[in-house]
Amino acid sequence: MEPSFEERLAAVEAELARLGARLDRLDPTEARVQEAPEVAAVADPPERPPAPPGPEQAAPAGPERSLEDLLGGRILAWLGGLAIVVGVVFFLVIAVDRGWIGVEARVALAFLGSTVLLAVGLFLYERRGQTEAAVAAVASALAALYASLTYATAVKGVIAEESGLLVAAIVGASGAAIAVRWRSQFVAALAILGALAAPVLVGAGTSGGALAFMIVALVATVAVLLWQRWGWLALGAFLISAPQLAVWAWDTDALLLPLTVLALYWCLFVVAAIGYELRVPTAKLRVSSASVLLLNAGLAAALGWGLVDDRGASVGATAWVLGVTVAHILLGAFGFRQRMSTEIATLVVAIGVGLSGVTLALALDGPALVAGWCAEAVVLAWLSARTGEQRALVFSLAFLGLAILHTLVDEAPADSLVNGVADLPLALVAVLCVGAAAFLMYLFVPLTDLQMVLLGIGSVALVYAASLTIVDVLQGDATEQSQTAQVALSAFWGVVGLGAIVAGLVTDVRALRFGGLALLGLGVAKVFAYDLSELEQIYRVLSFIAVGIVMLVGAYAYQRVRTAGRA
Repeated sequence: MEPSFEERLAAVEAELARLGARLDRLDPTEARVQEAPEVAAVADPPERPPAPPGPEQAAPAGPERSLEDLLGGRILAWLGGLAIVVGVVFFLVIAVDRGWIGVEARVALAFLGSTVLLAVGLFLYERRGQTEAAVAAVASALAALYASLTYATAVKGVIAEESGLLVAAIVGASGAAIAVRWRSQFVAALAILGALAAPVLVGAGTSGGALAFMIVALVATVAVLLWQRWGWLALGAFLISAPQLAVWAWDTDALLLPLTVLALYWCLFVVAAIGYELRVPTAKLRVSSASVLLLNAGLAAALGWGLVDDRGASVGATAWVLGVTVAHILLGAFGFRQRMSTEIATLVVAIGVGLSGVTLALALDGPALVAGWCAEAVVLAWLSARTGEQRALVFSLAFLGLAILHTLVDEAPADSLVNGVADLPLALVAVLCVGAAAFLMYLFVPLTDLQMVLLGIGSVALVYAASLTIVDVLQGDATEQSQTAQVALSAFWGVVGLGAIVAGLVTDVRALRFGGLALLGLGVAKVFAYDLSELEQIYRVLSFIAVGIVMLVGAYAYQRVRTAGRA
């Protein structure tokens, strides 16, 4: 007979009472609180639980690695891996020397041992969590595989070049996959850079297959670089692949194909450098990215120019460099309006500006080249004044320096003050262009000291142009005319120096006075160093008298103006 409802309710109440008694025995504190509720009411409120650790309060770090852990875990693992690689190499050498086994068997054993070592590294990492030992084993296995591949292809020729490239692709792809999964940059360096060097390792030379392999490997490298944000890969890949590209391009008879490949190569590394900077933004441009951009631009311009010029098309070679120049300037200008940082865009534009100077040097010669460099110097100085970009001012001064150097070396060297110039109008154009550029740059430069330097350069250019004219006009085949030119030159320097001194005293411009004193001192030095030994007696006397009179007048002017100023 089933129990009634009242009986079941009574059983439930008895069970609840029994459970309550057990709870009281387990937590007597709670029972006391229930027995004295008035005490609990006045008790202090419970403390707040501690806040989770923030950026300043980091969670407790794990146990620090001791020296014993370092020696026993990391160093021991890497030394073991290195010992295995050396052992594989020694095995191949000894086996060759002693003729133990055939070449095919030696190659098979080397590949088999390297593959087993790779599998051991994967097992240790994936199953046992032995990170250091696993990475060391995999890195050693990759190095051993590449060494075995080089031995089998380039040394013994057991494996054909095409098959060797295929094996290198498999090894590189496997190593890259492992590196990405483990986030190990060392494994990536061995796998990816080893694959890029595979055409050299297998002795593929400059074949089309080797080039195609390298391009595919480069594309994969850039993809891994941008995915994993390993910026050093770009520089490493460039240093390994650029020599291979240059050798292949020079050995190719055609012209269009090497130039096309070179343009694609340039684009690929521009994407690598700029893409990495966009993926990992920073206030300052990284040295690795800047190096890649500079090296890439230099290779594209120099190799392209050399290829075209080697075919006898000098105009086309200059046009190629001009194209690289324009590409950099447009890319940098576009970058200022996009997500590209100012540092990257500025560097790209700066590379284009630098290449523009090279383009002018290739396209122009003589005074035209000087005029072109001077024009660039003025434009860059103006750009620096408008934008506040100091690097533009540095480039401006560099171009002005190139113009001065070219003028003094080719157009109007210093010995022209003795022997005259080959073509006076062309020499004057070059010198006056330098002077005009210096005066125009003075208007855009905010630094006072630099302004004084530019004024000095412009003034010296004007005096130098007048000096060349005096010597060239009075110079001739006769000895009398030559010596007359030197006397006139000494007198001219003295008079101009005296005029600058007087003008500086009247206007109280210290720089003008010092400039006059410098020119006057130069005239005196010329009289004693050159005129005294090279001129005949009568002309020597004239030089000394002329300079002496100028110096006396200068001393009188100093005393007169200074006395009037004190009064």
